[in-house]
Amino acid sequence: MSESTRTRARRRRLLTAGAASVGLVALAIPAAAASVPAHHPAPKHHHVPVHHPAPKHQPPKVHVENLQLLAINDFHGNLEPPAGSSGTIQEKDATGAVVSTPAGGVEYLATELRKARKGHRSSLTVAAGDVVGASPLLSGLFHDEPTIEAMNKLGLDVTSVGNHEFDEGSAELLRLQNGGCHPTDGCYAKGRKFKGADFEYLAANVTNEKTGKPILAPYWVKKVNGIKVGFIGVTLKGTPDIVTAAGVKGLKFGGEVETVNKYTAQLKKQGVKTIVALIHEGGYPAGNTYDADCDSPGAGAGISGPIVDIAKKIDPEVDAIVTGHTHNAYNCTIPDPAGKPRRVTSAASFGRLYTEIDLPINRATGDVIRSSVTAANHVVRRTVPKAADLTDLISYYQKIAEPIANRTVGYISADINGRGSSAYEKPLGDVIADAQLTGLAPADKGGAQLALMNPGGIRADLVQQASGSEGDGVVTYAEAFAVQPFTNMMNVIDLTGAQLIAGLQQQVSGSNEAAPKILQVSRGFTYTLDLTKSGADRVVVSSVRLNGEPIDPAKTYRVAMNEFLAGGGDGFAAFAGGTNKLVGASDLDVFTDYLTAHSSAAAPLAPPAQDRITVVGPGSDLN
Repeated sequence: MSESTRTRARRRRLLTAGAASVGLVALAIPAAAASVPAHHPAPKHHHVPVHHPAPKHQPPKVHVENLQLLAINDFHGNLEPPAGSSGTIQEKDATGAVVSTPAGGVEYLATELRKARKGHRSSLTVAAGDVVGASPLLSGLFHDEPTIEAMNKLGLDVTSVGNHEFDEGSAELLRLQNGGCHPTDGCYAKGRKFKGADFEYLAANVTNEKTGKPILAPYWVKKVNGIKVGFIGVTLKGTPDIVTAAGVKGLKFGGEVETVNKYTAQLKKQGVKTIVALIHEGGYPAGNTYDADCDSPGAGAGISGPIVDIAKKIDPEVDAIVTGHTHNAYNCTIPDPAGKPRRVTSAASFGRLYTEIDLPINRATGDVIRSSVTAANHVVRRTVPKAADLTDLISYYQKIAEPIANRTVGYISADINGRGSSAYEKPLGDVIADAQLTGLAPADKGGAQLALMNPGGIRADLVQQASGSEGDGVVTYAEAFAVQPFTNMMNVIDLTGAQLIAGLQQQVSGSNEAAPKILQVSRGFTYTLDLTKSGADRVVVSSVRLNGEPIDPAKTYRVAMNEFLAGGGDGFAAFAGGTNKLVGASDLDVFTDYLTAHSSAAAPLAPPAQDRITVVGPGSDLN
């Protein structure tokens, strides 16, 4: 072998070794052609070369980091398992029938999340707002400190704000984030100071009116095994329309799309290519179970509502959108502005579900492989073991709450039955409707002209004989809470007379025809229910009056009802069309305030007359 030939051979060996050391694909050059340059004659002993086709180019192997996201939304301080229908999830059993499965409770949620994280080296837990607010007794009594502590324990990493985070104003929201004792009620135990949230609250579209700056961090970046992952958090632009003026004083709420796109651009400049939006706004899936398919033909056609338009306009660089607010469960793809499907999810509410999203990330580029993103909603069943540390937290606050639960809120002269009444117009239903009208009639509280209460929301009776040491006729806070345990927020909405009458007709038609759901009505609102007729005709339209005046179909009325009814619950679709919504205090608060203001030991509240709904025909003797 000549010197030049040996040099060329050594060069080939070095190139081959170098390529292997850096993981490069070797050049596809035939061996003979590489060893004998074209301008040199072939040696006499050289055989006729056999020409082999060049090997096909092999693309470099993609190294993937699988990031698991566990997502919840609209927890609303439900530490204990929610009661009634609020504590169930609709799913299909083995036969395909839709059944209600008990779900929720932070002890079970913590167990499920911890179990889900096992085997995942990259996992983050996120939320899409309303972690607190409109909370049950155990959390609401303590300004939702117990819920923040629970979220710390179960490992929440980051959440957007929701509208209910502003129920007590921005200063209180900042206290929940940063810690410290409540400015009015102080600390709840000697020597125990509230430490605040270990997780990050994001409020990208909530700015101070004077400074123009976000009141909390607009985004959060977490380095996960060397990869930057960014989260942008926003609440719905319409938050001021559904929160009291005091709660949003001094704040400005920007558009969801504009804000997310603005901060997506900032994250991209920082080299963040995996981006998730946490948006407290949502949609309405066509299906009625938690895992219903909403990816029907015409991407996004299986889901409606504000989130559809929002998702279609958000920067394609955002890889997934976690949503909330509507308390619905869905797992959809909605096309981004480039036409590519993008995952959009929601896990119902109250910790009854959690969403598991798998984001495969190309380690070389730091970007999500969108075509391989998967997601699924999982039921938080109460058949799993309770998380002991969350049980201890609940027990701790239950003990502190006991004196408050035993507080006197009112007095009654005799039993006022609700759950235990078989009448269409229930005595306690009248009281609750009157309480709602009284609390929401002032102009600054909503200007309600009448109030409507769903009978299924009355969960107990007020009993005159004492069940504890409080004395006969005394109504304790715990007893009032048993009547209204859901802590639904009160809404005041505009309904036309036609919509109002349509709602009354839905009591006895459609899904309610076989088993009527007769709404409880406030004083001054009267009508006749004729049970000799069928369907919607059972409501005698000409009899519907407010303070003696016939309801005018073309006129607009301000109507108070809880958020369940205002959302069309219990088959009252007519109410979902209400406009100019104002969100007031909780139904429990207006109920207890009414009892306190309208009763005393010397003048206890008596059962009402039940003279608002006149019933004709079968069952008329029930009233």
